Amino acid sequence: MLTVAVLLTGSLLLDAAVRPRPANAGGIPLRCLPGLVLQSLMAMALFGLFLALCGNAAVSVAMALAIVALLAVASNAKNAMLGEPLLFSDLALIGAIFRHPQFYLSAVSLWQRVLASLGGIVLLAVLALLFVPDPWIHLSGLGIALGSLAALALFLRIKAPCALTPHPDAHLDVQRFGLLPALLLYWLRWRESSDPLPHPHPHGDTPGAALRKPHETEVAIIVQCESFADPAELFGDPELALPALDAARAIAWQSGRLHVSGFGAYTMRTEYGVLFGRDEADLGFRRYDPFLTALGEHSYALPNRLKTAGWQSLFLHPHDMRFYGRDRIMPAGGFSELVGQDRFAPPRAHEGRYVTDAAMADVIADLARDLAAPTLLYAVTIENHGPWAPEQATGPDALTESYLRLVRNSDAMLQRLLHDLAALGRPATLVFFGDHRPSIPGVTAPGSARHTPYVIVRMDAQGQLLRGAAEPVDLTPAELHHTVLAALTAPAIVQEA
Repeated sequence: MLTVAVLLTGSLLLDAAVRPRPANAGGIPLRCLPGLVLQSLMAMALFGLFLALCGNAAVSVAMALAIVALLAVASNAKNAMLGEPLLFSDLALIGAIFRHPQFYLSAVSLWQRVLASLGGIVLLAVLALLFVPDPWIHLSGLGIALGSLAALALFLRIKAPCALTPHPDAHLDVQRFGLLPALLLYWLRWRESSDPLPHPHPHGDTPGAALRKPHETEVAIIVQCESFADPAELFGDPELALPALDAARAIAWQSGRLHVSGFGAYTMRTEYGVLFGRDEADLGFRRYDPFLTALGEHSYALPNRLKTAGWQSLFLHPHDMRFYGRDRIMPAGGFSELVGQDRFAPPRAHEGRYVTDAAMADVIADLARDLAAPTLLYAVTIENHGPWAPEQATGPDALTESYLRLVRNSDAMLQRLLHDLAALGRPATLVFFGDHRPSIPGVTAPGSARHTPYVIVRMDAQGQLLRGAAEPVDLTPAELHHTVLAALTAPAIVQEA
């Protein structure tokens, strides 16, 4: 009984430290009753699992609490950096850490990696030394684990996940139920979701409307720019304004704020919204990582919908296409070709870790110049992906200077694309937007303002600008999808005199 009391007390105390903190009940921070039940049963299941493996009750309690503590620390760190607690969909990325360790471990210092490795070795040694070979203890542990899981299943039949969490609100539900229960409940709600019916209007957003057939050499370029934000707004300094962004806004067919949901990460949410055009309200519990279920929604993808109007589509990304499953999702969405990292010039020694935006602009310009059919090029950049290195600068502004250097490179890419499109001598549309704001330690923090800039510039075959909205128009990524679809398939815009 003492072992169980220590386990449950420790588990609840650790969970009470998870942000957002539980509401106070008589001065005591306490989750709601269903959350306490779920937390206790999940802790017991972990304890039973470790007891079945090692046969040592004290070690099993320590291991179960270590798992709870690890998740609590990870969730609080994520909440501080990205403004969200740990989500079930984050656990789906564990495999990506092993496939692409440089993408994640670069955020962890060398001494932290060494310490973690040594800790793992010590842990395995301790487990071996304290292993108890009594088979009855191991069977008892298995019984505790199975019994706890059975009780958990029974409780969730009485208190259905759809009743406990009718709508996705991660902050509120972690505060109410606790971290482990919220992870479980959101996973179950995600599993209950189903694919939508095929798009009812695959040929456009207006049923029955005639599609505008594209010019035989027309090109549309969509650039999803990594961590691209307006530094004048981000840092509150007008002198940091980006010249090409300002110039693009001045000549844009439409521009404004893109209201993305993520901060510092979650590229796939913005990318999904622009490509598939489904708002997060439509996605429900799929919203946290819509790429996990995107294959079942392929009829909504922009390339598939443009295909019926005579467009072909290419997807460009200078990284492993298996990341986020793009190697499967993009062909299903209608992209006829994936232009991967082998097609881009690798970064030189002084250019950083990732393929540069200049190299991306080179490939886009080459493809646009040689196209023989109406083509959409959807490009995802990566140069400005954090963490940002201090480079030559030192002191508190070092990371900011690193970010500014890279975002100016993105701005130079925008300027280059505007120039090259005007010289093509064919109808052209350029859409340029940031996927999310940067999370720079000690400099930027998640808050209510998460928008990034977007611009849409359109030109006719003579390189003359087409005009649209005179005032800025704020959009969600899904609304940007529908704006682009209408621009490419609706009757031609009248050119400004």
